[in-house]
Amino acid sequence: MMDTVSISAELRAHRERLVLDHFADEIKQDFDAVLATFPHPHYEIIPNGDVYDGNDGVRAYYTQSRKAFPDQRSEIIKLRHTEDAVIVEFWLLGTHRGVLRGLPPTGSSFRCRMIALFLFDGETLICERIYFDSMTMMRQLLAGLPAPAQLQALSGMLGKAEAQSAATA
Repeated sequence: MMDTVSISAELRAHRERLVLDHFADEIKQDFDAVLATFPHPHYEIIPNGDVYDGNDGVRAYYTQSRKAFPDQRSEIIKLRHTEDAVIVEFWLLGTHRGVLRGLPPTGSSFRCRMIALFLFDGETLICERIYFDSMTMMRQLLAGLPAPAQLQALSGMLGKAEAQSAATA
């Protein structure tokens, strides 16, 4: 049986406001404001195993992802609260306008359902951990491309971002 631990209404409200501001600032691409929500920014992108740590690392992630999807945005579906996290279910949307892990821009749009765990130590945000089905996104981005281009894209998605960046440099 699982123990249920409740957090105070004040702490819950603080965390929710921080997460909502974080999402809003990402959509506005105000990355200084987003980074300010962490004392030490840390992102984990679970489907591809990428970890971005510290201001420079997370800022590099924002730069990379917004070059690939300059109109990237999200639509929150539901927030859930736990003892040490805010869980956000959301749609991520964007149009592929720049290189993504070695895949040249396709011009295709995507809409992918995701989960983000915003992990806290008390009031302090310590990590954003993102889960999604990368094939959901890739099917949409690759629609209409010839089979060899689809294979190249899938190979790129299975590799580490650093290896793909080096291969295209």
